Amino acid sequence: MGGMLLQLLKEHRLHYDLGRDGRLFYHTSTGWNMWYWVAIALAAEATIVLHEGSPFQPSSTALFDLADAEGVTVFGISPPYLATLRASGARPRDTHRLDTIRTMLSTGSPLAPELYDWVYDAVKSDLCLSSISGGTEINACFATGDPAGPVYRGELQVPALGMDVEVFDEDGRPLRGAPGELVCTSPFPSQPVGFWGDPERRRYLATYFERYPGVWHQGDFAALTASGGLVISGRSDATLKPGGHRIGTAELYGQVEQLAEVVDSIAIAQGWDGDVRIILFVQLRPGIALDQALDRRIRLQIQRNTSPHHVPARIVAVADIPRTTTGKKAELAVRDMVHGQPVNNAGALANPQALELYRELEVLRS
Repeated sequence: MGGMLLQLLKEHRLHYDLGRDGRLFYHTSTGWNMWYWVAIALAAEATIVLHEGSPFQPSSTALFDLADAEGVTVFGISPPYLATLRASGARPRDTHRLDTIRTMLSTGSPLAPELYDWVYDAVKSDLCLSSISGGTEINACFATGDPAGPVYRGELQVPALGMDVEVFDEDGRPLRGAPGELVCTSPFPSQPVGFWGDPERRRYLATYFERYPGVWHQGDFAALTASGGLVISGRSDATLKPGGHRIGTAELYGQVEQLAEVVDSIAIAQGWDGDVRIILFVQLRPGIALDQALDRRIRLQIQRNTSPHHVPARIVAVADIPRTTTGKKAELAVRDMVHGQPVNNAGALANPQALELYRELEVLRS
């Protein structure tokens, strides 16, 4: 507990400039580690602001109402919330004061570059937008904010202080400017020492240290940038590798979700003909059909802004996208359902009924 307290005091005080005059709000459930992250802000002498219920009731901008009413200085949300507001055409800067907010935090999944654009245009131009990323098991960040530093579109600002963050290639060599595995090469204060019910630590060591002996392997697909920040493209175990070309799922979402017709999307790798092929599922706006013209537009959007290797083999319209209770796209659950395998984490889904939409799809048999 002492190590976690030290980590979070570091983050609150130094990475988010929270102190006695600060008011922190983060939209989270009590079942997510962000709940404890919020509570420990009391140790930084900050005031915490809580909200119960849907962030879209009584209106889609209810959380911004709260920010104005309570004078929130550090405002935390998730990318799906911002994406929903953006898609609705909302412009909180036109309807709210937002004069106290100096930092906006986002976590749960990678924050797409176009959402940076939207925040600075439609919410507030003079705030520090910090996409942050860590792990539930460490209850801390590997990459986080810098209140005194620049914000680059699509990048997490900096590795967290005291965290020896690197990106490794398949052979354990450090990478710069190219995607690879996010690792931490030195111990850190909130590092777990084992798993419950694993007295010989076999499962623990296999989970974090088997890939690179002696080095914590987080399981994120990431790249260190020239500016000193990071880009995280998704979970390593959900990356797509058609023809040996490794692709982060967030690279696809960042393109397809710019289209006005698309509400949400999820991509998986389907085993096919001795290799894998990319399947992209899209949730469309009411009244929109996935016809040949829209299928072609989606493919062109992806090809022009990424590469031909990123273009899906199949694009399939679905009514809902499964997400975890913390807002993450349930890529592994969808992949297992498509392949007819047991789904082990259905209990962690906010909408487990959506998985039935992916069972035995005829369109994926050819």
